[in-house]
Amino acid sequence: MANRVQIPTNSSALIAMIADEDTVVGFLLAGVGNVDIRRKTNYLIVDSKTTVKQIEDAFKEFTTREDIAIVLISQYVANMIRFLVDSYNKPVPAILEIPSKDHPYDPAHDSVLSRVKYLFNTESVASGRR
Repeated sequence: MANRVQIPTNSSALIAMIADEDTVVGFLLAGVGNVDIRRKTNYLIVDSKTTVKQIEDAFKEFTTREDIAIVLISQYVANMIRFLVDSYNKPVPAILEIPSKDHPYDPAHDSVLSRVKYLFNTESVASGRR
């Protein structure tokens, strides 16, 4: 168990969002939103004017912040920065791809689901089951 990653235990942790306006507003109404004293938010609303660079910067910021435990990202936005999402391998914050109103969820593009399938396939091969 010495190789296990230590998960920090804070009194509270945030959920970050990178998604379209409707999805972000829904989560904000549920109480997920936060603005700190430096006026930094825990969400990015992606629209037709949002550049890939802005999405990349938000993803990098959210995945390096100590106060964020989960990053929810719309799958169509994740596809724009797929190389970053697929290369991310830390347990915290967890990256979860979610559907949006205009773009349905496609399990074939979900990096977390593909990693889980890979792990279960290697475990079944190692144990002699198929």
